[in-house]
Amino acid sequence: MPRPLHALNASELAAAAADRRWPKWQTMALLHSLRLPVLNACLIPPGHDVAAVRAAAHALAAAIGTERLMIRSDGGVERKQYYRGGNTFPVGEIPRRAAELLADSRAVILAEPTNRFTNRLTVLIRMDRPARGTSGSLTLEALGPGYDVADLTRGQISPQVTAHLPDIDWDQYQPPRWHEWKITGDRCPGGENARRHRRLERLAAQTLSDGGHLHGTGGTEHAEVWLRERGFLHLFGSQPTREALARRIRRLFDEAFLLTRAHPNRNWHCLATAFSVFDEPRTVYWDLVDGERKFATAPTTARSEERAA
Repeated sequence: MPRPLHALNASELAAAAADRRWPKWQTMALLHSLRLPVLNACLIPPGHDVAAVRAAAHALAAAIGTERLMIRSDGGVERKQYYRGGNTFPVGEIPRRAAELLADSRAVILAEPTNRFTNRLTVLIRMDRPARGTSGSLTLEALGPGYDVADLTRGQISPQVTAHLPDIDWDQYQPPRWHEWKITGDRCPGGENARRHRRLERLAAQTLSDGGHLHGTGGTEHAEVWLRERGFLHLFGSQPTREALARRIRRLFDEAFLLTRAHPNRNWHCLATAFSVFDEPRTVYWDLVDGERKFATAPTTARSEERAA
């Protein structure tokens, strides 16, 4: 029977953090072992049947006291097109939705639910190191209330605030001074309206339609009405993103440094993770991605065609 992440002991966490078959689960185990905040979850690898999914879902739901769970999936080295998870569903719907993923030879990750509409802050954290022994950098891209991680990672929504710290020696800890950060805001005229519109488009086309909240040709207007009717007004209020990021910038640097030291690939060149501040408030780290191992390598012919295009 799959067991919740928070119920694993130190040796089980170490084993999961060393298992490269399921990168999302691997990094969730690593994050939890480092005592960084991460959602409680359980992994159901391919080969399990619907009965196992049902039992695991009820066990996790009972452990965390909820009637809904988030569905994510893990497929090892990813193709460019794969299941966009992160939505939450009633426990009774979980087996049916998970069965399709298992049939596609993907692992299923069931996690405690979150509210994607009421986040206070979302930060994409990128750690670069051109080569061992050379200086690297840290880049933080942030969105404020009402946005979520997927807006930055695959939603083509530009950050409201970017903070960049150059000349980092990732092999030796040195706390940064405040003046070393370069913090810039998006000052494009109409930028916030365009950003909000794109967010509503994504909600209508993906999140709300996948969750069964919108049907047919529901567009941005329907998504906005749906949010307002339920009191999810964060997206339409003030966006104090710069201040929220500044309050956490030192913590994010320290934890980014910790992650680089703990990552199993000691020759990494680019790592990325994401950090959310929920409305509770509560903070959570998501996956830790090694840029060289995220996607399957394209065939030579396909790469040549992409470069030519």
